[in-house]
Amino acid sequence: MPMNDFLEKTEQEYSGEHDRPLKSYLRILTVYGGAVATGIAVAALTGRRAPERVGPMDLALMAACTHKVSRLIAKDPVTSPLRAPFTTYEGVSGPSELKEEPRNAMGELLACPFCLAQWTATAYAAGLVFAPRFTRLAGVTMTAVAASDWLQLAYAKLMRSAG
Repeated sequence: MPMNDFLEKTEQEYSGEHDRPLKSYLRILTVYGGAVATGIAVAALTGRRAPERVGPMDLALMAACTHKVSRLIAKDPVTSPLRAPFTTYEGVSGPSELKEEPRNAMGELLACPFCLAQWTATAYAAGLVFAPRFTRLAGVTMTAVAASDWLQLAYAKLMRSAG
């Protein structure tokens, strides 16, 4: 059985009456795997090495940066032109965040901060290999933005409770 026929049959059996674009997901996974493999190959060819260990501060920075960048790409009004070809605007979902309906698998990836987190964290990890100082600076910047967001939300809540 040719691979395309196999994928069609698998997609139909898996999805049933639901629209689950397994072939599109497979393409996205292939791009991700290819990007990771390319990064590893380039690192090996250029003599770059992964850090001996990732300390608690780097992990905290990476986590906060991943959170903020993923939400920025997936929800921020200013980044909506990046999502527009793949999503449909539905309204506001929270302070400075949009609700958009994905039109396809790429839309699911771009409008989902949880889905983007893997890509963002992987890019951050690659940055630690190829440009650690710049990556940490970008991480500190996005972590400061995330902390500012949380403070803005806390301030707004305090102002509402104060009447």
